[in-house]
Amino acid sequence: MNRSPADSETKPVTALCGVEGLAHLKRYYEIPGFRIGGAYDLDDPASWESGGAGGATLESLGAGPLRTACIAVGTPHRDADGRIDNAVLFSPFYSGDAGLMYFYWHSGQGGNDFCGGPAVGPGELIDTNRWFVIFADALGLWGASKPSDGLGLAFPPYSLFDCVQANYRLLRDHLGVSRIRLATGASMGAIQSYLWALMHPNFVEAIMPMGGVTETDPHLRWLFRLMSAAIESDPAWRETGGTYYHLPKEEHPWRGVMFGWSILFHSAMSFDHRIQSGWEEVQKEVFAWRMHGKEGALLVPYGRNYDAVDLLYRNRAGESLDVTGELHRIRARTLILHVADDHWVRLCMARKAQERISGSRLCAFEHPLGHYALFRAPSVFRDTIRPFLEDGPTAGNGERT
Repeated sequence: MNRSPADSETKPVTALCGVEGLAHLKRYYEIPGFRIGGAYDLDDPASWESGGAGGATLESLGAGPLRTACIAVGTPHRDADGRIDNAVLFSPFYSGDAGLMYFYWHSGQGGNDFCGGPAVGPGELIDTNRWFVIFADALGLWGASKPSDGLGLAFPPYSLFDCVQANYRLLRDHLGVSRIRLATGASMGAIQSYLWALMHPNFVEAIMPMGGVTETDPHLRWLFRLMSAAIESDPAWRETGGTYYHLPKEEHPWRGVMFGWSILFHSAMSFDHRIQSGWEEVQKEVFAWRMHGKEGALLVPYGRNYDAVDLLYRNRAGESLDVTGELHRIRARTLILHVADDHWVRLCMARKAQERISGSRLCAFEHPLGHYALFRAPSVFRDTIRPFLEDGPTAGNGERT
Protein backbone atom coordinates (compact mmCIF):
# COMPACT_ATOMS: atom_id res chain seq x y z
CA MET A 1 0.00 0.00 0.00
CA ASN A 2 1.50 3.32 -1.08
CA ARG A 3 -1.65 5.46 -1.19
CA SER A 4 -1.70 8.19 1.44
CA PRO A 5 -4.54 8.05 4.01
CA ALA A 6 -5.00 11.74 3.18
CA ASP A 7 -6.58 10.57 -0.08
CA SER A 8 -9.58 9.18 1.81
CA GLU A 9 -12.83 11.10 2.10
CA THR A 10 -12.44 11.59 5.86
CA LYS A 11 -10.01 14.38 6.74
CA PRO A 12 -7.54 13.30 9.46
CA VAL A 13 -7.75 15.11 12.80
CA THR A 14 -3.96 15.45 12.80
CA ALA A 15 -1.50 15.72 9.92
CA LEU A 16 0.18 12.66 8.45
CA CYS A 17 3.60 14.26 8.05
CA GLY A 18 5.50 16.53 10.44
CA VAL A 19 6.74 18.70 7.57
CA GLU A 20 4.03 19.50 5.05
CA GLY A 21 6.50 20.14 2.25
CA LEU A 22 7.95 16.63 2.62
CA ALA A 23 4.65 14.74 2.70
CA HIS A 24 5.11 13.61 -0.90
CA LEU A 25 8.18 11.59 0.12
CA LYS A 26 6.33 9.48 2.67
CA ARG A 27 5.02 6.04 1.79
CA TYR A 28 2.35 4.13 3.71
CA TYR A 29 1.96 0.41 4.37
CA GLU A 30 -0.61 -1.81 6.09
CA ILE A 31 0.05 -4.75 8.41
CA PRO A 32 -3.19 -6.74 8.74
CA GLY A 33 -3.89 -8.63 11.95
CA PHE A 34 -1.21 -6.90 14.01
CA ARG A 35 -1.85 -7.14 17.77
CA ILE A 36 -1.31 -4.00 19.85
CA GLY A 37 -0.82 -3.86 23.62
CA GLY A 38 0.19 -7.47 24.16
CA ALA A 39 3.13 -9.16 25.89
CA TYR A 40 6.62 -9.58 24.47
CA ASP A 41 8.57 -12.54 25.83
CA LEU A 42 12.11 -12.16 24.49
CA ASP A 43 12.61 -15.94 24.89
CA ASP A 44 9.64 -16.65 22.60
CA PRO A 45 9.82 -14.34 19.57
CA ALA A 46 7.44 -16.54 17.58
CA SER A 47 4.67 -15.49 19.97
CA TRP A 48 4.92 -11.84 18.87
CA GLU A 49 5.53 -12.22 15.14
CA SER A 50 2.22 -10.40 14.61
CA GLY A 51 2.43 -8.18 17.68
CA GLY A 52 2.34 -8.82 21.40
CA ALA A 53 0.64 -11.97 22.65
CA GLY A 54 -2.85 -11.20 23.90
CA GLY A 55 -3.04 -7.80 22.26
CA ALA A 56 -5.94 -6.41 20.23
CA THR A 57 -6.03 -5.84 16.48
CA LEU A 58 -7.43 -2.61 15.11
CA GLU A 59 -9.72 -4.64 12.87
CA SER A 60 -11.34 -6.20 15.96
CA LEU A 61 -12.27 -2.67 17.07
CA GLY A 62 -13.87 -1.76 13.76
CA ALA A 63 -10.92 0.08 12.24
CA GLY A 64 -8.67 -0.76 9.31
CA PRO A 65 -5.36 -2.65 9.57
CA LEU A 66 -2.40 -1.14 11.36
CA ARG A 67 -0.71 1.49 9.22
CA THR A 68 2.92 2.50 9.30
CA ALA A 69 4.96 4.84 7.14
CA CYS A 70 8.48 5.84 6.18
CA ILE A 71 10.68 7.91 3.92
CA ALA A 72 13.39 5.80 2.28
CA VAL A 73 16.34 7.29 0.39
CA GLY A 74 19.71 6.11 -0.81
CA THR A 75 21.25 3.19 -2.63
CA PRO A 76 20.07 -0.32 -1.75
CA HIS A 77 22.57 -3.18 -1.94
CA ARG A 78 21.01 -6.59 -2.41
CA ASP A 79 22.18 -9.94 -1.13
CA ALA A 80 22.08 -13.24 -3.01
CA ASP A 81 18.33 -13.48 -2.36
CA GLY A 82 17.67 -10.01 -3.72
CA ARG A 83 16.98 -8.45 -0.32
CA ILE A 84 18.47 -5.21 1.01
CA ASP A 85 21.40 -5.70 3.39
CA ASN A 86 22.79 -2.16 3.79
CA ALA A 87 19.92 -0.41 5.59
CA VAL A 88 20.40 2.39 8.11
CA LEU A 89 17.27 2.91 10.19
CA PHE A 90 16.28 6.12 12.00
CA SER A 91 13.50 5.63 14.57
CA PRO A 92 11.62 8.79 15.57
CA PHE A 93 11.95 10.89 18.68
CA TYR A 94 8.99 11.43 21.03
CA SER A 95 7.07 13.86 18.83
CA GLY A 96 8.78 13.09 15.54
CA ASP A 97 8.21 11.24 12.33
CA ALA A 98 10.02 10.45 9.11
CA GLY A 99 9.41 13.95 7.80
CA LEU A 100 10.87 15.73 10.82
CA MET A 101 13.93 13.48 10.94
CA TYR A 102 14.51 14.08 7.23
CA PHE A 103 14.08 17.83 7.82
CA TYR A 104 16.72 17.88 10.54
CA TRP A 105 19.32 15.42 9.29
CA HIS A 106 19.10 15.10 5.50
CA SER A 107 21.25 17.49 3.50
CA GLY A 108 19.65 20.56 1.97
CA GLN A 109 16.90 20.85 4.59
CA GLY A 110 15.88 23.74 6.83
CA GLY A 111 16.75 21.95 10.06
CA ASN A 112 20.41 21.35 9.18
CA ASP A 113 21.69 24.48 10.93
CA PHE A 114 20.07 23.50 14.23
CA CYS A 115 21.87 20.16 14.01
CA GLY A 116 25.28 21.65 13.26
CA GLY A 117 25.06 20.38 9.68
CA PRO A 118 23.47 17.45 7.86
CA ALA A 119 24.16 13.84 8.76
CA VAL A 120 22.51 12.07 5.82
CA GLY A 121 22.83 12.62 2.10
CA PRO A 122 25.20 12.20 -0.84
CA GLY A 123 28.75 12.41 0.50
CA GLU A 124 27.59 13.05 4.08
CA LEU A 125 28.40 11.09 7.24
CA ILE A 126 25.72 8.56 6.35
CA ASP A 127 26.31 8.61 2.62
CA THR A 128 23.19 7.84 0.59
CA ASN A 129 25.46 6.80 -2.27
CA ARG A 130 26.44 3.84 -0.08
CA TRP A 131 23.58 3.26 2.34
CA PHE A 132 19.84 2.71 2.07
CA VAL A 133 18.46 5.06 4.72
CA ILE A 134 14.99 4.58 6.21
CA PHE A 135 13.33 7.28 8.31
CA ALA A 136 10.39 5.51 9.96
CA ASP A 137 7.24 6.72 11.67
CA ALA A 138 6.24 4.99 14.91
CA LEU A 139 2.87 3.68 15.98
CA GLY A 140 0.81 6.39 17.69
CA LEU A 141 1.62 9.61 15.81
CA TRP A 142 1.70 11.22 12.36
CA GLY A 143 1.49 8.76 9.46
CA ALA A 144 1.24 5.60 11.56
CA SER A 145 -2.00 4.36 13.11
CA LYS A 146 -2.97 6.54 16.07
CA PRO A 147 -5.91 7.18 18.40
CA SER A 148 -6.89 10.36 16.56
CA ASP A 149 -7.62 8.29 13.45
CA GLY A 150 -11.01 7.79 15.06
CA LEU A 151 -10.87 5.22 17.86
CA GLY A 152 -9.72 7.76 20.43
CA LEU A 153 -9.65 6.25 23.92
CA ALA A 154 -10.77 2.89 22.48
CA PHE A 155 -7.40 2.58 20.73
CA PRO A 156 -5.35 -0.21 22.37
CA PRO A 157 -2.63 1.12 24.71
CA TYR A 158 0.59 0.45 22.83
CA SER A 159 4.16 -0.12 23.95
CA LEU A 160 7.46 0.77 22.34
CA PHE A 161 7.82 -2.95 21.65
CA ASP A 162 4.76 -2.60 19.41
CA CYS A 163 6.39 0.34 17.62
CA VAL A 164 9.52 -1.68 16.87
CA GLN A 165 7.74 -4.87 15.83
CA ALA A 166 5.40 -3.03 13.48
CA ASN A 167 8.38 -1.41 11.78
CA TYR A 168 10.22 -4.72 11.65
CA ARG A 169 7.30 -6.02 9.63
CA LEU A 170 7.49 -2.89 7.46
CA LEU A 171 11.19 -3.40 6.72
CA ARG A 172 11.05 -7.16 6.26
CA ASP A 173 7.74 -7.60 4.46
CA HIS A 174 7.31 -4.39 2.48
CA LEU A 175 10.77 -2.92 1.91
CA GLY A 176 12.56 -6.24 1.51
CA VAL A 177 15.27 -5.59 4.10
CA SER A 178 17.28 -8.58 5.32
CA ARG A 179 19.66 -6.73 7.63
CA ILE A 180 20.00 -3.37 9.35
CA ARG A 181 23.58 -2.14 9.29
CA LEU A 182 22.80 0.55 11.89
CA ALA A 183 19.70 1.32 13.96
CA THR A 184 19.74 4.80 15.46
CA GLY A 185 17.53 7.61 16.67
CA ALA A 186 17.33 10.39 19.23
CA SER A 187 15.46 10.34 22.55
CA MET A 188 12.54 7.91 22.16
CA GLY A 189 14.17 6.87 18.88
CA ALA A 190 17.22 5.86 20.92
CA ILE A 191 15.02 3.71 23.15
CA GLN A 192 13.72 1.97 20.04
CA SER A 193 17.32 1.36 18.93
CA TYR A 194 17.97 -0.61 22.12
CA LEU A 195 14.76 -2.57 21.56
CA TRP A 196 15.71 -3.39 17.96
CA ALA A 197 18.91 -5.03 19.25
CA LEU A 198 17.02 -6.95 21.94
CA MET A 199 14.11 -8.10 19.79
CA HIS A 200 15.93 -8.87 16.54
CA PRO A 201 19.55 -9.75 17.32
CA ASN A 202 20.09 -11.49 13.98
CA PHE A 203 18.64 -8.60 12.01
CA VAL A 204 20.55 -5.68 13.54
CA GLU A 205 24.31 -5.37 13.22
CA ALA A 206 24.92 -2.15 15.20
CA ILE A 207 22.98 0.42 17.20
CA MET A 208 23.68 4.07 18.00
CA PRO A 209 21.21 5.34 20.62
CA MET A 210 21.35 9.14 20.98
CA GLY A 211 20.05 10.27 24.37
CA GLY A 212 17.85 7.32 25.25
CA VAL A 213 17.15 5.22 28.33
CA THR A 214 16.45 1.55 28.91
CA GLU A 215 14.13 2.17 31.83
CA THR A 216 11.87 5.02 32.87
CA ASP A 217 13.34 6.29 36.12
CA PRO A 218 11.22 8.32 38.59
CA HIS A 219 12.67 11.57 37.18
CA LEU A 220 11.45 10.86 33.64
CA ARG A 221 8.18 9.31 34.79
CA TRP A 222 7.43 12.50 36.73
CA LEU A 223 7.96 14.52 33.54
CA PHE A 224 5.58 12.34 31.51
CA ARG A 225 2.91 12.55 34.20
CA LEU A 226 3.29 16.30 34.63
CA MET A 227 2.76 16.82 30.91
CA SER A 228 -0.25 14.48 30.93
CA ALA A 229 -1.77 16.37 33.88
CA ALA A 230 -1.37 19.63 31.97
CA ILE A 231 -3.22 18.19 28.97
CA GLU A 232 -6.03 16.84 31.13
CA SER A 233 -6.42 20.23 32.88
CA ASP A 234 -7.94 21.67 29.72
CA PRO A 235 -11.64 22.45 30.32
CA ALA A 236 -12.43 20.82 26.97
CA TRP A 237 -10.91 17.58 28.23
CA ARG A 238 -12.70 17.79 31.57
CA GLU A 239 -16.06 18.44 29.93
CA THR A 240 -15.75 15.60 27.43
CA GLY A 241 -13.69 13.07 29.40
CA GLY A 242 -11.38 12.85 26.41
CA THR A 243 -14.17 11.97 23.96
CA TYR A 244 -14.26 14.98 21.67
CA TYR A 245 -13.68 13.90 18.06
CA HIS A 246 -17.31 14.60 17.20
CA LEU A 247 -16.68 18.28 17.94
CA PRO A 248 -15.08 20.87 15.64
CA LYS A 249 -11.31 20.88 16.05
CA GLU A 250 -11.32 24.33 17.67
CA GLU A 251 -13.28 22.74 20.54
CA HIS A 252 -10.69 20.00 21.14
CA PRO A 253 -8.36 20.33 24.19
CA TRP A 254 -5.60 21.98 22.16
CA ARG A 255 -4.85 24.52 24.89
CA GLY A 256 -3.97 21.69 27.26
CA VAL A 257 -1.62 20.35 24.59
CA MET A 258 0.07 23.75 24.49
CA PHE A 259 0.33 23.73 28.30
CA GLY A 260 2.00 20.31 28.19
CA TRP A 261 4.50 21.40 25.57
CA SER A 262 5.35 24.51 27.59
CA ILE A 263 6.35 22.25 30.49
CA LEU A 264 8.59 20.20 28.21
CA PHE A 265 10.27 23.23 26.65
CA HIS A 266 11.09 24.86 29.96
CA SER A 267 12.39 21.72 31.62
CA ALA A 268 14.67 20.63 28.77
CA MET A 269 17.27 23.41 28.82
CA SER A 270 19.55 24.78 31.50
CA PHE A 271 18.20 27.62 33.64
CA ASP A 272 21.25 29.72 32.80
CA HIS A 273 20.47 29.36 29.11
CA ARG A 274 16.91 30.49 29.70
CA ILE A 275 18.06 33.58 31.59
CA GLN A 276 20.49 34.50 28.86
CA SER A 277 17.77 34.11 26.22
CA GLY A 278 15.85 37.05 27.65
CA TRP A 279 12.16 37.37 28.40
CA GLU A 280 11.29 38.46 24.85
CA GLU A 281 12.21 34.98 23.65
CA VAL A 282 11.24 32.93 26.69
CA GLN A 283 7.68 34.27 26.86
CA LYS A 284 6.97 32.73 23.44
CA GLU A 285 7.06 29.34 25.16
CA VAL A 286 5.15 30.40 28.29
CA PHE A 287 1.60 29.08 28.41
CA ALA A 288 -1.38 31.13 29.60
CA TRP A 289 -5.04 30.24 29.28
CA ARG A 290 -5.55 33.75 27.96
CA MET A 291 -2.48 34.81 26.04
CA HIS A 292 -1.39 38.38 25.49
CA GLY A 293 1.20 39.75 23.11
CA LYS A 294 3.90 37.18 22.33
CA GLU A 295 2.95 34.81 25.16
CA GLY A 296 2.85 31.24 23.91
CA ALA A 297 3.45 32.23 20.28
CA LEU A 298 5.69 29.22 19.66
CA LEU A 299 3.22 26.87 21.34
CA VAL A 300 0.33 27.56 18.98
CA PRO A 301 1.48 25.23 16.16
CA TYR A 302 2.00 22.44 18.71
CA GLY A 303 -1.58 22.85 19.88
CA ARG A 304 -2.73 22.55 16.27
CA ASN A 305 -0.45 19.73 15.15
CA TYR A 306 -0.74 17.32 18.08
CA ASP A 307 -3.79 15.63 19.54
CA ALA A 308 -4.36 15.30 23.28
CA VAL A 309 -5.21 11.57 23.25
CA ASP A 310 -2.30 10.81 20.92
CA LEU A 311 0.13 12.46 23.33
CA LEU A 312 -1.34 10.80 26.43
CA TYR A 313 -0.89 7.41 24.79
CA ARG A 314 2.68 8.31 23.84
CA ASN A 315 3.42 9.34 27.45
CA ARG A 316 2.04 6.08 28.81
CA ALA A 317 4.18 4.11 26.37
CA GLY A 318 7.21 5.97 27.68
CA GLU A 319 6.27 5.42 31.32
CA SER A 320 6.10 1.63 31.01
CA LEU A 321 9.65 0.96 29.79
CA ASP A 322 12.14 -1.20 31.70
CA VAL A 323 14.57 -3.45 29.82
CA THR A 324 17.78 -2.69 31.72
CA GLY A 325 17.82 -6.23 33.10
CA GLU A 326 17.81 -7.62 29.56
CA LEU A 327 20.71 -5.60 28.15
CA HIS A 328 23.17 -8.47 28.57
CA ARG A 329 21.38 -10.04 25.60
CA ILE A 330 22.53 -7.34 23.16
CA ARG A 331 25.09 -8.60 20.67
CA ALA A 332 24.98 -5.66 18.28
CA ARG A 333 27.94 -3.30 18.28
CA THR A 334 26.83 -0.33 20.38
CA LEU A 335 27.84 3.33 20.38
CA ILE A 336 25.86 5.45 22.87
CA LEU A 337 25.80 9.23 22.34
CA HIS A 338 24.53 11.54 25.05
CA VAL A 339 24.32 15.14 26.25
CA ALA A 340 26.14 15.33 29.58
CA ASP A 341 23.84 18.02 31.00
CA ASP A 342 20.56 16.56 29.72
CA HIS A 343 17.90 17.42 32.32
CA TRP A 344 15.40 14.85 31.07
CA VAL A 345 17.46 11.78 30.25
CA ARG A 346 20.29 11.95 32.73
CA LEU A 347 23.81 10.83 31.89
CA CYS A 348 23.77 8.33 34.75
CA MET A 349 21.07 6.40 32.88
CA ALA A 350 23.24 6.19 29.76
CA ARG A 351 26.14 4.97 31.90
CA LYS A 352 23.89 2.35 33.45
CA ALA A 353 23.04 1.00 29.98
CA GLN A 354 26.62 1.14 28.75
CA GLU A 355 27.89 -0.86 31.72
CA ARG A 356 25.51 -3.70 30.86
CA ILE A 357 26.20 -4.00 27.11
CA SER A 358 29.40 -5.86 26.36
CA GLY A 359 31.93 -3.90 24.30
CA SER A 360 29.77 -0.78 24.13
CA ARG A 361 31.09 2.77 24.14
CA LEU A 362 29.61 5.96 25.59
CA CYS A 363 30.46 9.45 24.32
CA ALA A 364 28.94 12.59 25.83
CA PHE A 365 29.18 16.34 25.26
CA GLU A 366 27.92 19.38 27.11
CA HIS A 367 25.51 21.90 25.63
CA PRO A 368 23.12 24.51 27.12
CA LEU A 369 20.25 23.23 24.97
CA GLY A 370 20.21 20.10 27.11
CA HIS A 371 18.10 17.30 25.65
CA TYR A 372 17.48 19.20 22.40
CA ALA A 373 21.22 19.23 21.70
CA LEU A 374 20.87 15.53 20.81
CA PHE A 375 20.12 16.57 17.26
CA ARG A 376 23.72 17.80 17.07
CA ALA A 377 25.27 14.52 18.22
CA PRO A 378 26.01 13.21 14.68
CA SER A 379 27.87 16.43 13.91
CA VAL A 380 29.73 16.55 17.25
CA PHE A 381 30.85 12.91 17.04
CA ARG A 382 31.30 12.68 13.28
CA ASP A 383 34.88 11.37 13.59
CA THR A 384 33.75 8.67 16.04
CA ILE A 385 30.67 7.60 14.08
CA ARG A 386 32.37 7.22 10.72
CA PRO A 387 34.71 4.34 11.70
CA PHE A 388 31.93 2.80 13.80
CA LEU A 389 29.67 2.67 10.76
CA GLU A 390 32.52 1.25 8.69
CA ASP A 391 33.06 -1.66 11.10
CA GLY A 392 35.79 0.17 12.99
CA PRO A 393 36.76 -0.85 16.53
CA THR A 394 34.49 0.19 19.37
CA ALA A 395 36.48 0.76 22.51
CA GLY A 396 34.60 -0.32 25.60
CA ASN A 397 34.57 0.87 29.19
CA GLY A 398 32.70 4.11 28.69
CA GLU A 399 34.98 6.63 27.05
CA ARG A 400 33.67 10.15 27.54
CA THR A 401 34.70 13.10 25.39
